[in-house]
Amino acid sequence: MAASARLGILGGMGPQATLLFYQRVLDRTDAARDQAHIPTLIWSDTAIPDRTAAILAGETEPVFQALLAGARLLEREGCTVLAIPCNTSHCFAGRLQGELGIPLLNMVRLTAGAMARRGCRRVGILATDGTVRTGLYQTACAGLGLEAAVPGPQAQALVMSIIYDEIKRGESGSREKFAAVDRDLRAQGCDGAILACTELSVYKEHHGVPEHYLDALDVLAEESVRACGYPLREV
Repeated sequence: MAASARLGILGGMGPQATLLFYQRVLDRTDAARDQAHIPTLIWSDTAIPDRTAAILAGETEPVFQALLAGARLLEREGCTVLAIPCNTSHCFAGRLQGELGIPLLNMVRLTAGAMARRGCRRVGILATDGTVRTGLYQTACAGLGLEAAVPGPQAQALVMSIIYDEIKRGESGSREKFAAVDRDLRAQGCDGAILACTELSVYKEHHGVPEHYLDALDVLAEESVRACGYPLREV
């Protein structure tokens, strides 16, 4: 393991997803005692403006500045690797990396790569309207020769309802809504799909999802352990 490694988690988007992400980092670290886990700093900045609302309104600069302030705080405190467990915020990843002296793990690119290694060809994207609008996953998938498909308008409205009307309000999420979204993506010929919003990772924690789905939060947790030089626990 890298004795000097320190993981920085810039969270609060939302706070439940941040908690879940850290738990998954712990679960994926092959450690039998406290001292074998990664030293970690978590900044759960719940004051960061809503990313989707900012993207849809074309008013993203306050979001970027808040993300940058949080990232710099973690860097100043000695973090050597930065993880942001929020998919939509990754529309700022390239710009953020240009302002930092430590690596920012790109959850979107890492997850698209994981889908390619699974052998998928047409990938469904379950994400916020903001993530869909920016084309983050569509671009990452296209760069690897994969097709990306998003839910139709009615199914996408259900995705947003699960995220904003349920999970962000402390509920577990509707299985019926998720099943309708699943049917939509399968009807489009998807041979795999990504949980591309960390609120959907919370949904998965409550209900589970078919093996057809890959959770971007799991990919980021695994890569965080690896990037810090710690051994992975097989699951």
